[in-house]
Amino acid sequence: MALARRSFVLGGHITKFIGSRHPDFIWKKHPDFGKKENPTLEDYIDDAVNGALTATGTPPDAVDKAWIGNFCGELFSNQGHLGAAVVGANRGLVNKPVMRVEGACASGGLAFVSAIDAIQGGADVTLVVGAEVQTTASARVGGDYLARASHYARQRGIDDFTFPALFARRIKACQEGLGVTPEDLGILSAKAYANANKNPKAHMTAVKMDKETASSAGEKNPCFLGNEELNPYLRLSDCSQVSDGGAALVLVSEEGLAKLGKSLNDAIEVIGVGHSTGNLYEDGDMLKLDTTASAAKKAFSMSGKSPSEMNVAEVHDCFTITELLMLEAIGIAKYGNGKDLVRDGSLEITGKIPCNTGGGLVGFGHPVGATGVKQILEIHRQMKGQCEDYQIPTLPKFGVTANMGGDDKTAVVCVFKNQQS
Repeated sequence: MALARRSFVLGGHITKFIGSRHPDFIWKKHPDFGKKENPTLEDYIDDAVNGALTATGTPPDAVDKAWIGNFCGELFSNQGHLGAAVVGANRGLVNKPVMRVEGACASGGLAFVSAIDAIQGGADVTLVVGAEVQTTASARVGGDYLARASHYARQRGIDDFTFPALFARRIKACQEGLGVTPEDLGILSAKAYANANKNPKAHMTAVKMDKETASSAGEKNPCFLGNEELNPYLRLSDCSQVSDGGAALVLVSEEGLAKLGKSLNDAIEVIGVGHSTGNLYEDGDMLKLDTTASAAKKAFSMSGKSPSEMNVAEVHDCFTITELLMLEAIGIAKYGNGKDLVRDGSLEITGKIPCNTGGGLVGFGHPVGATGVKQILEIHRQMKGQCEDYQIPTLPKFGVTANMGGDDKTAVVCVFKNQQS
């Protein structure tokens, strides 16, 4: 069944995603260390909010409601209560209803779903924000913070780096059960970095990674897990980045489009939304992302479109294996055949179904709360021909996003149509 009220993404703003190995990131050996500091969570919220309002020509007093997706503000930045921080970003939002939502790495997707619900309920102009700062703690301490997205009591002990270990477990299962090879994952990693090298906002914009280096472990690409059984299966190149950044978008109804003086040429339409949640206390099938598949089924059913009709995709690649499993979960590849799309080049910018064209989480970066919002903006930017060096050859008519929290425990899948007046 279609949405009761049509909903449109007008666009928005993505900040630079930065962290270790990004030229703008200040660390102890950086020439500006002691002279400058890295942006704070508040800085990213300010940049994202005001950038989105400016980019879409949306006066803050026109906003009916707003949401911010964030996972670990209290831990990395000693700051909660982030709805009020959104208001602090622009005084024109004072007394607007704003709230924070959290669903681990799907926090941004959940903020978007909340805005969709508000449009269905009568709102006309909404603001969706996502932001995260994760570089304020060491890798091990940060890994412990992020482990809260797992079932901490049951899964924390798998490794000092809980989530890399959980997905190394999936890599092991997929190599043994689906014939996925280290070379397949190397292709995905090299693709992510190559796309990021064309994207000036990407965390890995200045870092090179070739297929040969990414396909095997070595001094430049170590296996780092302490878990001896899982250590051989995951390399550094398989991992998304520990990034800081923010993103915000404006979502409107048909009436909101008119209020802001915008046309269909400015917008992409949300034609399908699926949100599913799994059981935190149980492990799923290591070979499938069943919660994501459930969300995708809802989204495609609502849209009246099929996965085969999609022209571009932004899927959650917290690790390289996740991109492959995501493509199977949302139906772009049949079960067990995701590796074929990797091998035949279908996922490249010039391929049959370009995927994660700006670098995905592996290349663009993964400020957890911002990712789900950034994915949607990347679809908008591709559909409107705004991606410059990583623009796909033909403007897509249909696109899909898939944002996941935890080890496939929260999933938001959205289908979009490029609108023209």
